[in-house]
Amino acid sequence: MDALDKEILNLIQRNIPLEREPFEEIGRAVGTTGDEVIRRIEALKRGRVIRQISAIFDTRVLGYESSLVAAKFAPEKLHSGARAINSHPGVSHNYERNNEFNLWYTVAVPPDSRLGLERTVEVLREISGAEKMRILPTLKLFKIGVTLDMKEGATARKEAPQYGERDRSRADRNISEADKAAIRVLQEDIPLTQRPFDLWAEQAGLEPGELIGKARELQARKIMRRFSAVLYHRKAGFRANAMGVWKVPPERTDEVGQMFAQYQAVSHCYERPTYEDWPYSIFSMVHGRSEEECERVLSAMSEESGITEYDSLYSTREYKKTRVRYFTPEMEAWERLYSGRVR
Repeated sequence: MDALDKEILNLIQRNIPLEREPFEEIGRAVGTTGDEVIRRIEALKRGRVIRQISAIFDTRVLGYESSLVAAKFAPEKLHSGARAINSHPGVSHNYERNNEFNLWYTVAVPPDSRLGLERTVEVLREISGAEKMRILPTLKLFKIGVTLDMKEGATARKEAPQYGERDRSRADRNISEADKAAIRVLQEDIPLTQRPFDLWAEQAGLEPGELIGKARELQARKIMRRFSAVLYHRKAGFRANAMGVWKVPPERTDEVGQMFAQYQAVSHCYERPTYEDWPYSIFSMVHGRSEEECERVLSAMSEESGITEYDSLYSTREYKKTRVRYFTPEMEAWERLYSGRVR
């Protein structure tokens, strides 16, 4: 990657313009043509630096119930257990991490789920052979939004969070059938043509302006968080991801969460429940080019907050990383298959 590639990547991780010719607009911003932007994005996709460019929706706002889940496996059962968990279409992230709880995954179930979240996790525990699982749903969202700084890497630089609890609380949760039809199209990987929304509009039976208008409307209603690129972190040079977990006094939860959310290198920051065997209430994900880079950021966070009881959980293996696909039939099929397993 050269300097222009990195500049393009920094831009498109934050926002793809919701315009008829978005790549032309990106080209103007970086001093090149739309065709050159497309050519470079195609090369970065072939090199598995860019994973996908699409709309990013708020799972909770769409009515889905979701959670992070910590699981403990005997070492010899870890790989087969991870494969069993990956069978659920709502499992989007699944990692081995360096902790007693050695497998961490996220799962989402739709509004009309016949099992619901807790029963789904119970089925996953049974079919995977996990010794135990802890459901860790978001109690409060302080920040969500991955932006890897291709020029600087992970630093202790501050910036306002892109999306947090205030945005989620203001979202319009009345999802119409027209909204769902647009979501099904916008969640796919964008066609790399000068006028990509024209192709999608044709599939959806809309005029291009109608689809773009609907996308802008979904963003204004806080249903769509943003339309942007997601990268393959390791191929982009960010080979370490540290899930910083913090033991925070309850009376300081809001203060510390909001403080941590301002760190540019922190992509996700949440309050989650604690258990007798899991005392950490604040989770902050840091992506860096090395573990040392991540640790410098976490150390700065500890120094500023005064919170010294924390741990860094690094992913040692990626079993699954994808997007949840909304309002599709795969979830219902999985639940029909496994609903009889619930006691």
